[in-house]
Amino acid sequence: MVEYIVSMMRRRSLLLFLLVSSAPFCFAGDADLYPKLPCEAPVYNSFAFCDTSLPIANRARALVSLLTLPEKIQQLSNTAAAVPRLGLPAFEWWSESLHGIASNGPGVAFDGSVRAATEFPQVILSAAAYNRTLWGAMARAIAVEARAMYNVGQAGLTYWAPNINIFRDPRWGRGQETPGEDPLLAAEFAVEYVKGLQGEYDTGDADGSSLMLSACCKHYTAYDLDRWDNYTRYIFNAQVNEQDMEDTYQPPFESCVKEGHASCLMCAYNQVNGVPACARADLLDKARKEWGFKGYVTSDCDAVGIIYEDQKYTSSPEDSIADVLKAGMDINCGTYLPRHTESAIRSGKAQEEDIDRALLNLFSVQLRLGIFDGKGAKKQYGHLGPDNLCTKEHRDLALEAVRQGIVLLKNAKDFLPLRKHEVNSVAIIGPGGTDTTVYGGDYTGIPCNPTSILEGIRSYVPRATFAAGCIDVPCQTMDGFDEAFAIAKDAEIVVVVAGLNLTEETEDLDRYSLLLPGKQMELIRAIGNISKKPLILVLTGGGPIDVSFAKEDPLVSSILWLGYPGEVGGQALAEVLFGDVNPGGRLPVMWYPESFTRIPMTDMNMRADPSRDYPGRTYRFYTGKQVYDFGYGLSYSKYSYKFLSVPEKITVSQSSAKDHIKSKPPHIVATKVVSTCDVKFHVKISVFNNGHMEGSHTVLLFYRPKTSIRGAPRKQLIGFERAHIKANEAAEVDILVDPCKHFSFADVQGQRILPLGTHVLMLEDLERELVIETEEFSVQNKKIEDKVDEKQLKKSHEEL
Repeated sequence: MVEYIVSMMRRRSLLLFLLVSSAPFCFAGDADLYPKLPCEAPVYNSFAFCDTSLPIANRARALVSLLTLPEKIQQLSNTAAAVPRLGLPAFEWWSESLHGIASNGPGVAFDGSVRAATEFPQVILSAAAYNRTLWGAMARAIAVEARAMYNVGQAGLTYWAPNINIFRDPRWGRGQETPGEDPLLAAEFAVEYVKGLQGEYDTGDADGSSLMLSACCKHYTAYDLDRWDNYTRYIFNAQVNEQDMEDTYQPPFESCVKEGHASCLMCAYNQVNGVPACARADLLDKARKEWGFKGYVTSDCDAVGIIYEDQKYTSSPEDSIADVLKAGMDINCGTYLPRHTESAIRSGKAQEEDIDRALLNLFSVQLRLGIFDGKGAKKQYGHLGPDNLCTKEHRDLALEAVRQGIVLLKNAKDFLPLRKHEVNSVAIIGPGGTDTTVYGGDYTGIPCNPTSILEGIRSYVPRATFAAGCIDVPCQTMDGFDEAFAIAKDAEIVVVVAGLNLTEETEDLDRYSLLLPGKQMELIRAIGNISKKPLILVLTGGGPIDVSFAKEDPLVSSILWLGYPGEVGGQALAEVLFGDVNPGGRLPVMWYPESFTRIPMTDMNMRADPSRDYPGRTYRFYTGKQVYDFGYGLSYSKYSYKFLSVPEKITVSQSSAKDHIKSKPPHIVATKVVSTCDVKFHVKISVFNNGHMEGSHTVLLFYRPKTSIRGAPRKQLIGFERAHIKANEAAEVDILVDPCKHFSFADVQGQRILPLGTHVLMLEDLERELVIETEEFSVQNKKIEDKVDEKQLKKSHEEL
């Protein structure tokens, strides 16, 4: 514990230093000393790196060649130092934009002409919408607000988001920041977010296309524990087998690079199989050489310092510097590299060439952002300013995101929606009823004009009363219960707002229990016993909660998960409660029972292991009981499905595949052998709305092998689409399926394998089978079938 406290004090000191040292960058207080942009005429525009007719790589090399060694070293921090003699101002790399412009990093400040920015719902709630178009639109809106703040000196251009780690354990405090537990869902979110934030101008060409902003996919890799038991993220060694690495932990990052063309990766604090993530040359090489990553790699903040100071992995600071630079890390969030790199070079442990390589990556991203283009740097986005923040368009987009993300978990006897003209009074109970600070989750800024749940409901029913019940979300005492009882007795409808906030789950804080905090459960049960009608339970928070008691309790009519809804959460919830919006969100993570907490958070294995009573993790492999399944979500309408078009058989052609097919069932083939593997097909689905309300419905397409195959997921999400369907009408949905990607999984060596034979597509309870074969496997099967037929025919003749 003493070591942990010392470590935290050092990190807090670092953050204070960064905030102070970066102030000149944010507010341009040194305008008389340094130019605001490089390459300003007439003095500083004659350098080769200012020549926009040259390729970016050439310009970056020209800039590196002009720097002295001390100047180079001072570029290796998130707060890169100015080089006045070359006209280079200081540059702050650390800004945050997880679900809106956040104030966590030193690159953003809200004390200038911009005082607030649109607060979109936390990522876990946006993910519940399963809507790629929506994700991209939010990222583009964030980019506009970020560029606008940059233009007035209140924000940077490089943003360390999204967080695309897998929500592996329900107790993880930062799971709220992620798109959930499924690799496909996380990958799809990553692609849309990155493309939207970077302006979709990056086509992944050799030189790197222009960028509106730079997005950073984090935390690479296998990072999903912050502080639990005696473990912290700073010292945790994530023991990950090759199988899980390939088909669970890495896919979001691969898609982020290959399809999203992210210009930044952040390496994590933790070790991966005994080696600090920022020193894993094999992982960083994989991103650049196999995935085609073109960008810079940053450490998490102080993640280089802890390699020696906390993890004791190296014997000196200089060894740590050498390890990360040679592994391919480019910049250190913190001051460790500026303080120790020169001595690392003097001792021969690092070379100046290692720094030059890093600087080429860093300057290339800055060049792609256009900041070295002189006056031209302000042309494309120079018109953006304070009027482009907190716009009605962005607020409406945030509202739509919450509408689509809210998940209806229970609705006994169709208690909801409420009939607005028949409800005379509503009691709202729970701190979250009026405390809008609960709605943001972590990595937030200052919202524009937050609407509370009380305000949202009062817009429908003016006679709405409020009592906190619990004095705060931890709810350790019954103080305030009596006031809640009093308004509950008088109201026609009671809404209890319970769940989590950042006192229970956040960065550097994991949970120990999956139950509601403190005495929240007691409050809900007591209110249920005195309210006139069964109460409505609204749950806030990002992590799964074991609400089995409420799920089965007839005194709880309905349960809705609101997540962290952002600035318009109160309005969106009221619209759902009173039927102006038909809920259609689906859980992006399975909700486990409290009994799951017996499993150590430190066990990174995804697959179940009965020999040690290990149930596995996430809906793909978990074999135990659950409260709510991944993808669960109700609606005010009933929907039915019909497969319109699914191929009966898919043949993969590859002459060499026969040498890699297992001779005994189950027959499998390595996907890398099927090099052409261009066998994508479309699944056309008819979705019928059998209800009396139109609705925005999420279609989730799953897959499973027909026969049990060791290591294969129990089921796997392979596609999703969102469709708006009018009452008593049908809509057609088209989902593209890539069998070699979607039906494959990793073997114990970490190699992707594709089972041949019969596969099952699933739409809730509806199933459709199709067969996958290779030409060789098909011929082989035909010969076997012919021999069987001959034997049966011969036996029949003998019997006759």
